[in-house]
Amino acid sequence: MPKQILKAHKVRLYPTIDQQVFFAKSFGCVRFIWNKMLSDKIEHYKETKTTLKNYPAQYKKEFEWLQEVDSLALSKVERHLQKAYQSFFKNGTGFPKFKKKGQRDSYTTNNQKGTVAITNNTVKLPKIGHISAKFPNKINGLIKSATISRTPSGKYYVSLLVKTIATPLPKTHSNIGIDLGLTDFIVLSDGTKVANPKFLSKLQDKLARAQKILAKRRAVAELANRKLSDSRNYQKQKFKVAKVYEKITNSRTDFLHKLSFNLIKNHDVIAIEDLNVKGMVKNHKLAKAISDSSWSTFTTMLAYKAEWYGKTLVKIDRWYPSSKTCSGCNHLLAKAKLPLSLRSWDCPSCLQTNDRDINASINILNEGLKLATLKTVGATELA
Repeated sequence: MPKQILKAHKVRLYPTIDQQVFFAKSFGCVRFIWNKMLSDKIEHYKETKTTLKNYPAQYKKEFEWLQEVDSLALSKVERHLQKAYQSFFKNGTGFPKFKKKGQRDSYTTNNQKGTVAITNNTVKLPKIGHISAKFPNKINGLIKSATISRTPSGKYYVSLLVKTIATPLPKTHSNIGIDLGLTDFIVLSDGTKVANPKFLSKLQDKLARAQKILAKRRAVAELANRKLSDSRNYQKQKFKVAKVYEKITNSRTDFLHKLSFNLIKNHDVIAIEDLNVKGMVKNHKLAKAISDSSWSTFTTMLAYKAEWYGKTLVKIDRWYPSSKTCSGCNHLLAKAKLPLSLRSWDCPSCLQTNDRDINASINILNEGLKLATLKTVGATELA
């Protein structure tokens, strides 16, 4: 049956000069109120050992220019800061950090009685009105909120969070296991291997050259006692570096979206490893390759798309010995007998020759189907 979901649509904006000025003010006010509230909380805790409950409205009398921007955007800051504090104390995540100018410039506002709306070629936002836009896809549903952002290369986007209807995809009666890798991005249990595009590696030389020039122009500006913000050559080169990074990010995101949707569309049950990516990137020899692969992003895409379209994603325990278990007879090799350099091995029990990655993906599928069956039985018993 169709189900209601929240779906984000990213839309490119083309603001006028005046609208760009308003966005700059909004980014600045949101950054200021975050830093001010965080600073006051820290100072209050040092003095009283209690948590300060402060709100954006408290600062508007002292800083009247805060009234020039969308009040809902400032209210969102208070909620995000409160959530960051709760995550720190309850989940042990990092303590909230101060925001720097030019890094992830953005603000979020809610749709209240049509304050956020769309037409064929514009997006309407509170306190600024209609902005020219380019829509990649048709947007259907109730707009809940909008997040406006500016990239380091100077492009403007709005991410519209829409409450809409998702129709489940037809059942294919096909299941698949996925083994994540570096040489191949993924290896499937049907023997298919998807090559790793290595977007960062392909543009590494171009990026290195651009960064080298940027460093030289920084040195020239500092030698002349000139601020980097006043150095045109530095700012031009900084823009070029940002464009290279943007191309890497966009290419990778497009690849991951297409691949994840293709897997969800063609299979009913998808089994995948639950890797500890955060721990794995601590290995400095593999960190760059793992980050370039974006396993976490890929897994996240599979998860929400499976929920949208009525498919099942099963995550296998990270300690499950998928590579060392023979998919033919379930014989388990000793750890020392399967180094990473060994890409295939012969089972001493059934003599089957196993491709390391394909064998792992088959075992992941078999384990995933067991877990999916147990979950279904459990849900049936509860019902």
